[in-house]
Amino acid sequence: MIGSLEAFGYELSNIEGGQEVSEQGGLGAELPLWSVIPFIGILLSIAIFPLTAEKFWHHHFGKVSAFWALLFAVPFYIAYQGEAIHSILHTYLLEYIPFIILLWALYTVAGGILVEGAPVGMPFNNLVLLIIGTALASWIGTTGAAMVLIRPLIRMNRYRKSKVHLVVFFIFLVANIGGSLTPLGDPPLFLGFLQGVEFFWTFNLFTEMILVVAILLVGFFLLDTYMFRQEGWHKKMHLKHSHFELHEHSEDMIVEEEVEMENAETHKLTTQTYRMSVHGLYNVLFLLGVLGGVLFSGQVHLGEVTVLGVHMKWQNIVRDLFLICMGLISLKVTPRTLREGNEFTWFPIQEVGKLFAGIFITIIPAIAMLRAGQHGQLKFVIDAVKEPVHYFWITGVLSSFLDNAPTYLVFFNTALGKFSETVHWLMGDGAIYLKAISTGAVFFGAMTYIGNAPNFMVKSIAEEAGIDMPSFFGFMIYSILILVPIFLLVTFIFF
Repeated sequence: MIGSLEAFGYELSNIEGGQEVSEQGGLGAELPLWSVIPFIGILLSIAIFPLTAEKFWHHHFGKVSAFWALLFAVPFYIAYQGEAIHSILHTYLLEYIPFIILLWALYTVAGGILVEGAPVGMPFNNLVLLIIGTALASWIGTTGAAMVLIRPLIRMNRYRKSKVHLVVFFIFLVANIGGSLTPLGDPPLFLGFLQGVEFFWTFNLFTEMILVVAILLVGFFLLDTYMFRQEGWHKKMHLKHSHFELHEHSEDMIVEEEVEMENAETHKLTTQTYRMSVHGLYNVLFLLGVLGGVLFSGQVHLGEVTVLGVHMKWQNIVRDLFLICMGLISLKVTPRTLREGNEFTWFPIQEVGKLFAGIFITIIPAIAMLRAGQHGQLKFVIDAVKEPVHYFWITGVLSSFLDNAPTYLVFFNTALGKFSETVHWLMGDGAIYLKAISTGAVFFGAMTYIGNAPNFMVKSIAEEAGIDMPSFFGFMIYSILILVPIFLLVTFIFF
């Protein structure tokens, strides 16, 4: 599997030019507590600046990320020299670069699938779209699924007055909880995969996910039906005919609906045809290629090579090169007009790349201390987090306000440090702890706009379409009232 227990260089010793670290706890036993300040700083910057200094953040987020990274890296190098360089290289070559390549590949390929037009936004049609998006999220990523489907959802409901609940449930399901089943779905799970969690282990989260998804879908359908009837649309329209067509020798899929609608002026029923076309379906092959590449790296062992003093596995190098090829081929064969139709830009992936370049460096001391267990400066965290329910809620609450990917890593390594065990143990006898961490990170990412990357992107697209989205704390009212009771039920049943 990708990565090892030393993936961030936490058990370095006897490295030329560096100081030998202690045998118990490794580097994490020596690093001072203040060394986690840059990590806290960059996460607070991500949480606060977009809300309080939006223009500054939009133009300078990369510089802010670099500032916090250097604030840790410079003293780290002064104190540990060659060992520090090795640790940072370890982080970038084994974690950061594969992480960004996967996100880039999924974002690029998904951006080549254009959904034009839309069926009419009746409650059942909206429900079907959410089901499709939730199912897709685990395979093309929450970002990919959200970017492909948010605009069709808005177009479907352009005549509706009440639209906010549509986007809110879309964020809950498609942009977050739907990504629970594979490492492709959500960044935290892919980081777990890089740490050694088997690709198909995340299918163990199916029961927890399906419970939450089922409750949300039923709740959405009831709410949307109520809103639909409140606006009187149940008296003004009904579906006459629906037709689905997938041409054998075409790259397009077509859905047509005939709907009887009441004319606002004459009050007579007229038949209107709504047509939805999906273009660029050949990109599905590239998405399957991405999936195959990740599976390949987890199942095949081709030996190792040393790059800049870091041991890298050949299958991981092959995987990353293959994912890059999938993205480049998609860019080459997909007409520019399809990406333009999706309003595709590189900004989202650039933002993620620059921010995580800083996060992956600044998180080194926090992860090292947690991996050191009782020997590290963060042993009070190890002592406080004891039961699976603690991991679920603490990982979850922090994932709501910080980024869920590094939060997952922190508590993943907290569990390893707490029990002095291996990743293999977490997948077996200790699986309930890994389930708690994984579901906490993924599920609670839906609690706020900043919990997961697609959330803010979906909000921005909805606002551009004229939907008056709730504020940061307004969105939290929805999530607290809807999600927290469901998470309490998950706690009662599973943890």
